[in-house]
Parts: sequence; structure tokens; C-alpha cells
Amino acid sequence: MAKSEVRLENEAAQSTNALGPLIGVAREDFVSAVALLLRETASDPSRFIRHSTAMAQDMVKIMTGKSDLAPDPKDKRFMDPAWAYNPFFRAGAQYYLAVQKGMKNWLEELELDELERNRANFIANIILDGLAPTNTLIGNPTAQKRVIDSGGLSLIKGLQNAYNDIVHNKGMVSQVDKRPFKLGENIATSKGAVVLRTEMMELIHYAPTTDEVYAIPQLTIPPQINKMYINDLSPDKSVVKWQVDNGIQTFVISWRNPSKDQGVWGMADYVDSCAQAMEAVAAITGSKKVNVSAGCSGGQTAAMLASKLAADGSDLLGTLTLMVCVLHPKATDIEAGSLVSENGMQLARQRAMKAGVIKADDLARGFAWLRPNDLVWNYVINNYLLGADPPAFDVLFWNADATNLSASLMGDFLTIYETLAFTKQGEVEMAGHKVDLSKVTADLFILGGVTDHITPWKATYRSTQLFGSKDVTYVLSQSGHMQAILNPPTNPKAKYFVQKKKGKLPATADAWLKGVEEVKGSWWPMWMEWVQARSGDKKPAPESLGNDVFKPLEPAPGLYVVEEV
Repeated sequence: MAKSEVRLENEAAQSTNALGPLIGVAREDFVSAVALLLRETASDPSRFIRHSTAMAQDMVKIMTGKSDLAPDPKDKRFMDPAWAYNPFFRAGAQYYLAVQKGMKNWLEELELDELERNRANFIANIILDGLAPTNTLIGNPTAQKRVIDSGGLSLIKGLQNAYNDIVHNKGMVSQVDKRPFKLGENIATSKGAVVLRTEMMELIHYAPTTDEVYAIPQLTIPPQINKMYINDLSPDKSVVKWQVDNGIQTFVISWRNPSKDQGVWGMADYVDSCAQAMEAVAAITGSKKVNVSAGCSGGQTAAMLASKLAADGSDLLGTLTLMVCVLHPKATDIEAGSLVSENGMQLARQRAMKAGVIKADDLARGFAWLRPNDLVWNYVINNYLLGADPPAFDVLFWNADATNLSASLMGDFLTIYETLAFTKQGEVEMAGHKVDLSKVTADLFILGGVTDHITPWKATYRSTQLFGSKDVTYVLSQSGHMQAILNPPTNPKAKYFVQKKKGKLPATADAWLKGVEEVKGSWWPMWMEWVQARSGDKKPAPESLGNDVFKPLEPAPGLYVVEEV
């Protein structure tokens, strides 16, 4: 595989779709951010003249060949030797860098608070990414060489790719070559069966691969805008396979892709479905406890479920594993979060309610333009200018197979964000109870990702302080978001960080970081030992899936993952 393909895979895999406050960003929030920049510019004309003069001086130096502006050696856009040795391209890069430098100096001088500064920086970076000369054929020496070397075929292939995206991908540049992947054949291949189907979800029971299994089963709650087979991508990085191969009775919920009529499904409905799944798992396995694991927005749902079970006095929940999930968000966690405004969230709610659902394509498009350099321009260059196919990568295939988001659930997630519901003790009512994580006493395992841009690890660490649990483990995995989870023992670069001394975790992420040790290898074995120690005694593995009440229906991965809306 070419280095450029590996880079595209790595960069895009760091930025998979995820629910969060960004679903509440309305187009008016972008407009207001731009208006902020214009207002600040107009407030001090002398400042504008001063920075314009400095930029003009840089331009003169470029035209006379006296500029020393040079791209950052780590900037992958300017790796071609032509940027250093060809006068035309060197000048083109320097013009771009002069604009970048002028924008940076200007923003630093504006009188803004932290939130406004994050908003200004974010918008400025989107604009600057779009202005990069590498995004055009005339300004990209690598693309021009490809045209010559291929006798013009790369240009024809690029036009074909662009046409296919316009016709078949609703105008969005493709991030993945979907052709090599087939559900049930080379992706999502673990053996299992649907043992419960409702209008909202399917419950999948996976077949044991060991002679004995642990008595307490584990249920996985996936995010609502992504399909469940992220847990079973390929045999070498399948969380499902890892669990069954280590004697864990494994169950996974598969959410249905909601249509417009099902846009009324809210958090209460999803929590009820999770509780129904837990009861079915308990009935099938004969266990009085069910361990739960969840990631991203599935983690928020699992936290709400845990709070509801505690409020109801239920003892059904065993342990709780939360992966790359933020329960205590702050507007400054990510720069894009600075765009979220109260008015914008209200407008986003109203539009979603009118439509019933937010379409998967709209979610993906909006998310891509929040990180345009990684998720748009990289692929414009690769697919259109170079005439190459996007990489065939299983994580990106899964990410492109997104689902709609019901308007009611979106509203509930935004309410959680606005009210900081999980940080309060009985002040916010949702899902038929007053949310209070301090009443949840289950043993906790919480995972963050070092380079996670979506759920930053320090934000995930705050969850350690919200529960009433006495036994809390926090692990920091390398990489970002989904790649932090999919970091199996077969990954030679795998490593993670844990607290050296056992005991209560510090109150802050910075304090925790001072007392950690780096461990070579995957965090999966450590997690599995943690789960097994809390999964009861071993017993003979069941000879069949489900039971007389919950009979096996379709084989895994079920019908809902292939159903089209």
C-alpha cells in the first residue's frame, strides 16, 4: 500500500462521525463567527491598515525573490521537491504562507475571550485550508507530474471520480472504496444470531468459541449514528471475537436506522430498549447481572441507563465500560465546540423536528466540513487531482455506512449538553427519572484516546469523578477515537497509559498524568482480565444460541445493518 493511502487512512480514521454538541451547530453559527471577525476588524481601522501593510511587505519580498517564508517540514501538502526548487511553485507556497502568517498575527491581536478566540481560529483555519494552492491542479506539482506521467489518464480518472461522487455520493468526495467489502463475508463475520427483534433494535447473541464461559454475560451498546459492526470489523481487530475467544458470553445491540416517522424516538425509548435487551440477556444466560460496555454516544446512553436502573432500585447492572465518551463536556474541549450557541442549538432542533430525522448524509457532510483538510481537501487531491481511488479501509467503510439521527434523540443529546445533566445530582429529568450518576456504584472501566479530536481524553477523564463507584479504572490508549478502541494485540505499535499505583484516581486529568506508566502492547488483555475478574465463575458453554423464549432468528449481523431507509 502506498504511503499516501496509509496517510489518508490514518487521518480520516481519527475523525469518524460521532454524536456530540456539534450536531447542534446551525449555519447561523458559522455566519455569526464570520461576523465576529468582520466586526473586530472594523472596530480598529488602524490595526487593519497595519496588518495589511505587513502583508504587502511580505508580498513584495516574494515578488523580488527575497522572502524566507517556507512551509513547515511536517506539512504533508508541501512535500514535493518542486515547492523548494521551482520558482513558480515556491512563490505560490510563499503567497499562501504570507496570508496564513498575516491571518495568524491579526487574530492574535484581536481582543477576544477564550471562546471567541477559539471560534475565530476555527473559522480562519477552514478558510485557509480552502485557499491552499495544493487544492488546485495549477497549484499542485504532484498532480501535474501525474498528468504527464499517465499521458492524461489521471485527469480523465479524476473527472470520472468527481462525476461518480456527484451522481452517487450526493456531491461529497468519497473517503473510501466500498467495493471490496461485503457484510457477513469479509466484514462482520463472527458467528451469531439475532435472538430478539423490536421496532427499534435487534439483539445479537454471538456463538461461544470456548468450552467454558463466564457466568455473567456482557452487552455492548453501540452509538446511534453508526452501525454495530464496528465491534466486529475483521477477525484481527474484532472486539466481539476477542470477547468470545476469552470466554465472555457476548451480546450486541443493533440499532435500527430511523425513518422520518420514527423521528419521535428519544433517549427514553433508547434506554427502555437497552433495559429490555439486558433482561433478555439475563434470561438467556440465567445470570442475575449483565456487564455493559459502550462507546461514544452509546456511552452516554449507557450512563443514562445506569442512572435509570439505580433510580429504579435494579441490581441488574454488573460492570460498566465506557470508551471514548464524554459525560462532562466543556465548550473549550475542541475548537469546533466554540461554534455551538444557544440560538444555534434551538434552530438546529427546530429544523430537525420539522424533518423528523437528520439524514446520515447531512451528518457526514457537516462533520467533514468541520475538519476540511483531513476529510475533504485530502480526498479532492487524491481522488480528483491525482486520479487515484480512495483507500479501501474497513474503519472508513463502517464510517461511511452511517445512519439517520432521530430528531427527538438529537434534542435529548443537546439537552444533556446544555444542562450538563450527568454532572448534576437529581436536578435534570430525562428517561423517566432524575439523572444522578452518584447513585451508580458499578465497577467502572473508562477509556480515552491520546490524539482523540472528537472526545478529547482529558474530557473523557472527567467521567471518573461523576459516579458513586469505588472501583474506577482509567486507561489512555494511543491514537484517536475509534482507533483508540480498535487497538488489538496484533498492532505492533500498540501502547497505553495507566496509573502506577492502585487506588482512588486523582480529581483531574493533569494530576493523573503525573502518576502514569507507559505499557507496551494493547490494552485489550488488561481490559479482558478486568472483565473476567468481574464475570463470575466458569460454566459449560451453551450448545445453542438464545433459548426457548428468545429463539434464534437471522444469523449475525442481522437485518437492521443492511436495511435501507
